[in-house]
Amino acid sequence: MKVKDFMIRDVYKLKEEDTIQTLLETLSKYRIGGLPIVNDYNQLVGIVSDGDVLRYINPKTYSSYLMFYKEDLEEIIPEKIRVNMKTIMKKNVVTVYEDDELEKALNILSQHHFKKLPVLNKSNRVVGIVSRGDVIRKITEKVLNAI
Repeated sequence: MKVKDFMIRDVYKLKEEDTIQTLLETLSKYRIGGLPIVNDYNQLVGIVSDGDVLRYINPKTYSSYLMFYKEDLEEIIPEKIRVNMKTIMKKNVVTVYEDDELEKALNILSQHHFKKLPVLNKSNRVVGIVSRGDVIRKITEKVLNAI
């Protein structure tokens, strides 16, 4: 079975010039935990997750700093979310191609402990996304159909 047979095709994407505020609005509006970052040609340049945002807003070293300097997070967050995606996105993204087999996506998701995996076409444009849940549903479907 090919990745294109079970990937999510309606992928929410942002550009690296978009702000973290736009990212937060998108994650909240669509109830998603991350999304690919693309250039003007819809080619993947990075990926960002809700965890990346949390680490950026309140890094561990910053928490230690707060013990000595009592600046409220509510004052810090508006300033921090004005910056663009380049600040927090991961640039070396592991991907699969739409014609790759299910097993390849399964291996990558399990070995790297990823929640989501961008799917590219032959032109390296983002055409879908695969989540752990998608893979589990497909595996379950295959097993149940075999019974």
